[in-house]
Amino acid sequence: MDEVFNGMPAEQVPGAVWRKSSYSGAQGNCVEVAHLPSGSFALRNSRHPDGPALVYTRAEMEAFAAGIKDGEFDWAN
Repeated sequence: MDEVFNGMPAEQVPGAVWRKSSYSGAQGNCVEVAHLPSGSFALRNSRHPDGPALVYTRAEMEAFAAGIKDGEFDWAN
């Protein structure tokens, strides 16, 4: 299997099927995610699909999602 790493061109992430967030919009908050065959996740800016991808393990994504749910990243905090 091809090596996947942070910062690699998103178009070169093997096995990536990109899905755009329903929260992506015209204001510049455009995110796409791909669940990879390895179980990891890749994220990219949908306005720059050939730009870099950020790759995270399932555990990293779960920790991030838990932080969001707990309000750790709320702007008011």
